[in-house]
Order: sequence, then C-alpha cells, then structure tokens
Amino acid sequence: MPKNWLLVLLLLLLLCVSDHRITLMSFLFLLFLTGKLLVLTVATKETDGFKRFMRSANFTIFHTSVLGRGEKWNGGSYLSAPGGGQKVRLLKSALDDVKEEDKIILFIDSYDVVFSSGPKELLKKFQQARHKVVFSSETLIWPDRHLEDKHPHVREGKRFLGAGGYIGYASNLREMVSDWSGKDDDSDQLYYTKLYIDPEKRVSVLHAPYVLPMLSKGKAFWCLLHEVVLKFEDGRVRARNVMYDTLPVIVHGNGPTKLQINYLGNYIPKVWTFETGCTVCNEDLRPLSGLKYPPVVMGIFIQQPTPFVTVFFERLLQLRYPKSRLSLFIYNQVRRRGPQVQGGFSAVKLIGPDDGVDPVTSRNMGFDMCRADVDCEYFFSVDVEVVLKNEDTLKILIEHNKMFIAPMMNKPGRLWTNFWGALSADGYYARSEDYVDIVQGRRVGIWNVPYVSLVYLVRADVLRSELKAADLFQSPTLDPDMAFCSKVRDQGVFMYVTNMYNFGRVLNTENYQTKHLHNDLWQIFENPVDWEERYIHENYSKIMKDDVVQNPCPDVYWFPIFTEVACRHLIEEMENYGQWSGGGNVDTRIQGGYENVPTIDIHMNQINFQKEWHKFLLEYVAPVTEKMFPGYYTRAQFDLAFVVRYKPDEQPLLRPHHDASTFTINVALNQVGVDFQGGGSRFLRYNCSVQATKQGWALMHPGRLTHYHEGLRTTAGTRYIAVSFVDP
Repeated sequence: MPKNWLLVLLLLLLLCVSDHRITLMSFLFLLFLTGKLLVLTVATKETDGFKRFMRSANFTIFHTSVLGRGEKWNGGSYLSAPGGGQKVRLLKSALDDVKEEDKIILFIDSYDVVFSSGPKELLKKFQQARHKVVFSSETLIWPDRHLEDKHPHVREGKRFLGAGGYIGYASNLREMVSDWSGKDDDSDQLYYTKLYIDPEKRVSVLHAPYVLPMLSKGKAFWCLLHEVVLKFEDGRVRARNVMYDTLPVIVHGNGPTKLQINYLGNYIPKVWTFETGCTVCNEDLRPLSGLKYPPVVMGIFIQQPTPFVTVFFERLLQLRYPKSRLSLFIYNQVRRRGPQVQGGFSAVKLIGPDDGVDPVTSRNMGFDMCRADVDCEYFFSVDVEVVLKNEDTLKILIEHNKMFIAPMMNKPGRLWTNFWGALSADGYYARSEDYVDIVQGRRVGIWNVPYVSLVYLVRADVLRSELKAADLFQSPTLDPDMAFCSKVRDQGVFMYVTNMYNFGRVLNTENYQTKHLHNDLWQIFENPVDWEERYIHENYSKIMKDDVVQNPCPDVYWFPIFTEVACRHLIEEMENYGQWSGGGNVDTRIQGGYENVPTIDIHMNQINFQKEWHKFLLEYVAPVTEKMFPGYYTRAQFDLAFVVRYKPDEQPLLRPHHDASTFTINVALNQVGVDFQGGGSRFLRYNCSVQATKQGWALMHPGRLTHYHEGLRTTAGTRYIAVSFVDP
C-alpha cells in the first residue's frame, strides 16, 4: 500500500463531518492498518497445536510468519523450569528484517492459541488502547512471585504480565528486545516483567502502563481460566468471557488451561458450527484406495474374563485390511480361553498367563514391537471388550491422518463411552458441555479430547519420538490408562476421537461369571445386543414384517429363533452338567414329585439359567405369540423349561399327551439327517406331523385340549430339543 495513503486518509477524515462518513473513514483507516499488520509466531516443529493455530489464522485471514522452523527447541518446557528465551532471540532477529517502523507486529504463541476473530477487530482494539505496546494479562504472577508487590495495581481485571502474546509497533518492539542477551532457556516472561515493573523502562519502552482495564478484561488477549463459554454465531464460533462479558480476538490457554483451549479449539472459529457441521474433518486425509496399505502392529489385550472373545477374533478376521500388512501382539491373562488366531497375518506374538508379564508392561511391549519394526507405521491398540462392528475401522482411522485417533465406542443404552470430554481438578472424569451431543450423534466430527481408552490408533513415528518413554503407563496416583493419556497430553500430542461413523460398542464386563462351560449364554441381561447377535437367528427379525412363519398344522407355528451356535452351546452346556433325569414318573424336581409324561431331561433351573430363559421367552417368543394368536397377551411365565434328549437305546419317543401349558415352545437343537434320524411331533387330532425339523427353529402350539400330540421315534443318533410350558 503506498505510503501517501495515510496522509490521504487523514485529509479525508478532516473533511468528513457527518457521523456516517466518520464511520466509513474509520473503517478505511482500519483497512489500511490491516495491511500494516504482521503476525509472528515461533514453532520449531509442526505439532497438532501449531496446525490448529495456522488453521484459525487462515480462517480469520491473519498474515502469519513462522520463526524457528526446523530449529531445535532449547527454550525449556512449561512443565519444568521457566524458559522461552529462544522466542525473544528469534523475534529480535526477525525485527532486524522489518524495515517499516510503523509496522504493527503481533507476537503470539502458537501451540496453545487460536484466533476467534479477524485483523480488523484486533487492530480496532489496539488503536483504542492508545499505547505503543500492549501485552496480554494474567491472574497469577510467573515466574518470580517475589516481584508481586512491584506490579502496578489495576482497578479491575488481571494484574500481571503474560508473555504469551503482545502487539506493538515494530520500532517499539525492537527497542523492547534490544537489551536481550539471555540464553534460549532463560525466561522471556521474567525479562518482560522486569521491563514492565521498572517505571522508567515502562514509559520509555512500552510508552504507558500496559495493563489497561479493557485489555485486562480480555478484549484482545485472554489467558483461559474457568470463565469461558462458547458463543455460536452465524457460521462461526466465538469464546465469550462471562466474567467480563467480552469477546476476545485471541484465545490463549497456557499451563493448566491447555485442556480448555483444546476443547474450545474444537469449535473456534469455524471448525464446527451448527450451520456447517465439521469443516475440517476431510482435511489432510491419507486415502488408501489403490495404494499400498501401511504396515500396522495391532495390540490385543485380554486382561480379565470377557464375554464373546471368540466373536472378537472372528471380527478381527473380517477387518477389511490386508492381513499381510497386520502383525499381532496378543496379551492374554485369562487361562480358560486362548485366542483363536488363524493364519494370514504378517506376525503373531503371544504373551500368555504363564509368561509373568503384568498389564502395564504388556502395553509397553506392544509399543516396543512397533518401535523395533522399521516398517511399522501405526500401532492399533484394542482391548478385547471392544466390539469392532465396522469392518473399515482401521482403514478409516488411518485415512484421517492424525498422530493419535480413536473411534468412538459406547455401551448400548448408556452414556458411557471410551472417551472423556473433560477432566476434574484431580484428573478424573468430568462431563464437557458437548459430551451428550457427541455421544448421541447430534454433533458429528473429530474431537480433541483429554482421555481415551480401550481402542486407539497412534502413529509409529510418534511412539519413536514424543512417546518414546518407557514409563508411559506408570503413575503413583493415576490408573495406567489415565497416566498414559496424561503423558500424551504433556507431550503436546492431541488425542482425537471421531464419531463420524458407527464403529461399534463396548461390552459390559463387570458381572461376567466364568463358572459355566459357555458363559456367554448368561449375557442376555448384561450385553443384550451382543447376545442377540450371537444367539438369535439371522431371520428372526423378518418374522414381524415378512412371511417367514410357517403353519405346518392347524394352530401350529414354526419360525426361526436360535442360531446354530446357540443350539450347540445349549447342548454342550447340558451335557457338561450331565445330570440327566432317569425318565421315570417320580421326579423330585417338580411340584408334587410326580411326572405323568416323563422325559430324559435337564431343567433350566438346574444350570441356573431360568432367569435368562424367561428373558429369552419374554423378548423373542412373546411377540411372536401375540402376532400368531391375536388378542392373547403373555408374560411368558413357566413352571417347566428343559432340554430333552432322545436316543434309540435310551428314550426314543414320547407317548401321546397334553402339555400343562397355555402354549408350548419346542426348539430343535440339532439337525435331522445329520445328528439323528427320525423324530418329530405328531398332532393326533389333526393327523398332522412335523418331521423335517430345522435346527434353531421353534414349534409353537397350544398346550391344552386341542393339541394332543406325541414325540415320534428317534431311530438313530441323538436328538435334542428345548421345551417350555408357557403360562401353565
């Protein structure tokens, strides 16, 4: 912009007399100053925080120059001693190249900063301050508390200087840093503080006390505490300081407030809005279609007895990812159940219960397997209670191209998930304002969160650099997963969770019992969705809408209900129990002690399965009953539910009889022609037989008066059926 523009604009301002002309000229003057603004920041490496900063700068159209790229950071860490002197050295050098003395320089941190508005608003507030240099302000003094009494008092707002951001004219900033001769790990904040508390230097260098009420209240800079809410505007998001009712242009979270800047950075300035949804979710993707898939070490952790482990490994084999590009690290602490791993994987390393490896060490060993493999590009950690329903989960996570990302998993019907939206003061769970909306899918995107567990993908180069420490899971006060997340955060690695897809869910393991042969049968209460997928026939859901139910005899209905696995598990559970009745009339298991039509059987209550069986009848049989017998409502009560065994040399058939029920359910548990020959049911009144029984299909018929029936002879093998006398 030509230098004489400033003079032209000033003359125009003098000529304007109306309010609207003055407003127009003010706008033009700010537009002129915008061309004079340069943002300087220091970033020796491109962290997630830096990428977030640059994205916000691009959204708000700030021209930004990055100092120190590729240079080793020697300026210390906020977790340890004060530092930051390297930033002063880099600024001092950069100012030597700025020739325009009236250039306005905004010097700002990048790793923990986002812009929420644009240059015009910033410059307007800077002009309103009427000072040559303006710093951000802090509530707490750092790094030397002994200097507190030397700070000027303010009527309101924050009293102490913050070195995370300041704005001023190039000539004044050059004078301000001219005396700097410190080391890179010396404190920049202490240097600026000493300038500020020295009245002579404050006047000569800063040209006025910098802590002004309106600026210390957060109109230009703002170090985050607990005074923030999101303000959603049309197509963008601001941070509103509720303590001072201000809208800061720059949102800065340092030290312990980094968690809050991470939360706000999920929205500000246009990352996610109600109008657009997520605007950045498809940025910087790594498409895998048609390309060579990167090698991945997949860590599988079985730390406690868990239901549906067999199903977990079945789903693992169904992942749409080349098995030759997957290496498995399996840690199993459960003796009863070994992992069922088939071939095709690049490598499999198994750590069993006899190897004496504790859970924390196992996590590090999994990381080490990836670190040691020069070809490994990712480590995919999955605890066995994770139900991976989406076969593209691994591919999707890699394509998002993040250092650390997790798929959102929840427990059905609950707000429990594998991530936390916020942390309490002592580092435990706290609910963020957006947590419920994210869990329930009202806000969809990729979210920077403080804690994830159970399943996540981390880049191998991050494991070899930022996360190379051997004690990542160790802490004297925190659980291993919380300690791990704390150390990931401390290294500036963002933990993202995405709910853009339905990835699966997490099992309940709290009350899992291991005293049975097939313990998963007992999970109908704790994990009903997984129980149904494992044990209910795939065509059962069609009963209510399609013509699936057959009607082989009058008022006899035949429909699919059990999977082959359910049938096999019930048979094996009964045979494992082994206490079959003798088939005589005397039966102490039933009320009265006498059975008129005895069978060789085991009752459900003998294996403590009666509650689960009642739940099964109520959930899956009762709806069919009410459809087939309109007007009849059942609570699926029963006195007798049992598995019957028919063998030619034991009990091959059952004589004609009525059942002591309103209706009876008879489920075929094995296959005619394969496991046995013969068998079936004959309804005498109708001279109608059902002999070609289907495994997992249920016969349902009235029990009294009309449906006098018999069990046909089993001529070979062993036939098993599950019988329930419902509503006796």
